[in-house]
Amino acid sequence: MGEKTYQCSQCGKRIDTREAPYHCSNCRNTFELRYLKEQKRVDKSEKVYPCSQCGKSFTELGSLKRHERIHTGGKPFHCTQCGNNFTCLRNLKSHERIHTGGKAFHCSQCGKGLSCLQTMKVHERLHTGEKPYNCCQCGKRFISLGTLKKHEIIHTGEKPYNCTECGKHFAQSGHLKRHERTHTGEKPYNCSHCGKGFAAPGCLKKHERTHTGEKFYQCSMCLKDIYSLREQEKA
Repeated sequence: MGEKTYQCSQCGKRIDTREAPYHCSNCRNTFELRYLKEQKRVDKSEKVYPCSQCGKSFTELGSLKRHERIHTGGKPFHCTQCGNNFTCLRNLKSHERIHTGGKAFHCSQCGKGLSCLQTMKVHERLHTGEKPYNCCQCGKRFISLGTLKKHEIIHTGEKPYNCTECGKHFAQSGHLKRHERTHTGEKPYNCSHCGKGFAAPGCLKKHERTHTGEKFYQCSMCLKDIYSLREQEKA
């Protein structure tokens, strides 16, 4: 009962003081005890750290710090293989398996290999049709919390991702990243036929059809490009 807990001075995560030197698994820093901030134990249900941007509260400072990166776009964890950046160490570790080929989990339905258990669970819902997350605004259901969160922005109009170059705001981080390429000139998607580079995968797909000869149609209702007549009939 008299056990003390300490907090990483860099990211706020609680540190296990049974290990010496004291290692923070969140930000990879190592400390001596005198550099750690003593922290009183709090009830796990008590959320004492509020976000100054949106008001959402958290039980730990480290959780708040990770959340704040949604608003700031901060991605301090860097992949040494491809240069991609991530908001937390867990996402980086999961991503790194793409390079190592590590796919420890396999779908029981189709055998597809996946790098982490949570990704496999979401994938399996494609087979079962399970959609456990529902929008409280319109009732639409989704297979993952992430897709629900993206959908909810339609109702709130929230645009938490802003471009540091021009200040333009976006509803999704992917949209911000695509926009940022208009400033940097980066074109990471290359055509396998001619090598031409594109800023977005959709632009690459449309270009590749100039090589394959596949036609695309335009929906008469919404003007969206559709790449097969069958899709147009469904629309």
